Amino acid sequence: IWGGVSFLSLVLFLVYLGGMMVVFAYSAALVAEPYPEAWGSLGVLIYLAGYMVLVSIWWVVGGSEWEVVMKNGEEAYGSEWFGVSVMFTWGGGMMMIGGWALLLTLFAVLEVVRGHYGGSLRAV
Repeated sequence: IWGGVSFLSLVLFLVYLGGMMVVFAYSAALVAEPYPEAWGSLGVLIYLAGYMVLVSIWWVVGGSEWEVVMKNGEEAYGSEWFGVSVMFTWGGGMMMIGGWALLLTLFAVLEVVRGHYGGSLRAV
């Protein structure tokens, strides 16, 4: 297919499905726990510190070995991310339209599941 349009549409569809899963999980968690923990609570800070330690260990052990590809001496790309950067460069307009559609869908789903502690069993 010319220009990678099928790949772009597949990526957009997968992002859409992933976004809808996140919205569903967020809505289900919000119904189950109406006052979730915030960034300032001790439990969240412990998890954050643990993840930062794991990322730091990974970075020291071998995660910092990146191969850089130079093109005409002007632009530098990581070799494994080159395809993604080209997709965002050439498909920016469609990604913008898709992003706005996903944002509209997010607001629509949040409006549908909005309720007071009842979740899916609330009175109609």
